[in-house]
Amino acid sequence: MTKPQQIMIIDDDPDDRTFFQEAINNISPVIETHICDSGIQALAMFQENKIAAPDYIFLDFNMPLMNGRECLVELKKILQHKITNIIILSTSDMKEDMEDAMRLGAMLFLTKPNTFQELCSMLKGVLEGSWQKFFSHPASPDL
Repeated sequence: MTKPQQIMIIDDDPDDRTFFQEAINNISPVIETHICDSGIQALAMFQENKIAAPDYIFLDFNMPLMNGRECLVELKKILQHKITNIIILSTSDMKEDMEDAMRLGAMLFLTKPNTFQELCSMLKGVLEGSWQKFFSHPASPDL
């Protein structure tokens, strides 16, 4: 029996966290989900060994106290030898934000969809490894 996927959600918006959790449960109820309301809380979970490296981290880019950029930099330090895919899920669709995120080590930068069905479809694509369909061109680490 294979170990279920583990994901972490880091988002300061309680509605977005609930929406995301419901979408994950809709896709697969066996996925183990860890929810954090800030980058500070997520980093503390790693530093206190409350979580090992998850398969995916979905990180909001626009948060108070520690924004997504700052959190991404710290996560990359903590997870430097681990295979964890960090995906930025943000309301921003600015090219500069996307380029910044990719340069800092994110695997993907996705704009938060408007509907539950779109979110489910997007998450399913990411978790199944078919995320390229969300782009007109594949994401490149050279951005």
